[in-house]
Amino acid sequence: MHSSQHPHPTPPPGSSARAHQLASRARAALARLTHRETFAGVLLMVAAAAALLWANSPWAKSYTHLLHSKLTLGFGAAKSEVTLHFLVNEVLMTIFFLVVGLEVKRELVVGELRDLRRAALPVAAALGGMIAPALVFAAINAGKPGLSGWGVPMATDIAFAVGVLALLGRGLPPSLRALLLALAIIDDIGAVIVIAVFYSSSLSAAGVPWIAVGLLVLFAFRRAGVRPGFVYLVPLALLWHGLHSTGIHPTLAGVIVGLSAPARAWLDGQAAVAMARGALDELSRCAGEHGDDEHALVEPLRRVRFAEREALSPTVRGPANLHPWVAFVILPLFALANAGVSLAGVDFAPVGASAVSLGVALGLVLGKPLGIVALSLLAVRLRLCRLPDGVDFRGLCVVGLLGGVGFTMAIFIAELAFSSAASIALAKVGVLGGSAVAGVLAVIFGGALARARRRADSASGAGNAALGEVTSA
Repeated sequence: MHSSQHPHPTPPPGSSARAHQLASRARAALARLTHRETFAGVLLMVAAAAALLWANSPWAKSYTHLLHSKLTLGFGAAKSEVTLHFLVNEVLMTIFFLVVGLEVKRELVVGELRDLRRAALPVAAALGGMIAPALVFAAINAGKPGLSGWGVPMATDIAFAVGVLALLGRGLPPSLRALLLALAIIDDIGAVIVIAVFYSSSLSAAGVPWIAVGLLVLFAFRRAGVRPGFVYLVPLALLWHGLHSTGIHPTLAGVIVGLSAPARAWLDGQAAVAMARGALDELSRCAGEHGDDEHALVEPLRRVRFAEREALSPTVRGPANLHPWVAFVILPLFALANAGVSLAGVDFAPVGASAVSLGVALGLVLGKPLGIVALSLLAVRLRLCRLPDGVDFRGLCVVGLLGGVGFTMAIFIAELAFSSAASIALAKVGVLGGSAVAGVLAVIFGGALARARRRADSASGAGNAALGEVTSA
């Protein structure tokens, strides 16, 4: 007899019951693990540590050889050879930027950033968190060759930052997490603008026709009501090739496609339920009438899938579907490919060399929290906004320190800001050191704040209980 609590009472045809049971348990455990925010941050940290150890081990040459190994992309006349490092940084990271574009679009249309009053605090915090680190870096590197790296300490790594925040448990107010997420989204917008304007190579007109065709395809899709899915790989590929040929960093193609996605669902909740219920009724009828004829089930199942898919907007469905690939494949690969700095080859002796590492590290550890806290408090003082419930000066300091965890995007910008391998290595040393110090300080201060809040809540609860006993007496 089939139990309603077990949707799969028997293993699939041709499979072993024991093996199927073990595979189901493994899938369930993996699903639970991938829904934990801390796991994404831990995996990123492990990948970065593995790259750093590998690059400084006796097998360092194999690390370099792997990154520069050639791969063939395309076919026929369109075939080209690229390195593994290029594939990760220029191709796979386009998917990361696609998710960024989708999340930004949602926030701008239906999220925290749609209302200027509600967006004022995270906007002020993000601006402070971008301007202050750049100024700290510029002050340390003024008149030195490394000044071009001013954009490196501007970026916040949302995966790491949210992962560190999750390590602190539930002792901090939920509004703190919401503020951090909104700040990180705006920070990503700023980083995208900085990359597009300041860190693109010399421009060429060669890719403009490809960009124009890609934009036309996007416009045609929107006018025809073609919903985002695999078909959007066509304009994404056209834009990527056009931007790459033009000299603009091609990963920005992901942002463009993400921003073009509709931010509202096709079907509202009631319409989706009605369509799914009608399709399920027809599915039940077809199963009873046609028996083993599976072809009769195709159409009602298609309508069930349509209702399931279009009940969510592309800006929700896209990040939800891509998150496991981005958080657990693309970003760890990026860390593995970019965090492997050979410390033996880093020379701090030349004038200005150590200033690059110092500027990045201090920009993240000092500039980020100072800028975030200062401009947030200024916006509150000017009555442009107010602090969220449960967030005070101490909470802003924790958010500021978390903003100093700038791993992924900071390393990404470092690769663009410098032309020499030595300068890139120095910048990465600053990113890794500064991010680590900022993360540790965030855990220390955040843990102290969480403990203080728990003690206050316990004292308040005890006081309420005592008052209740006196009242009842």
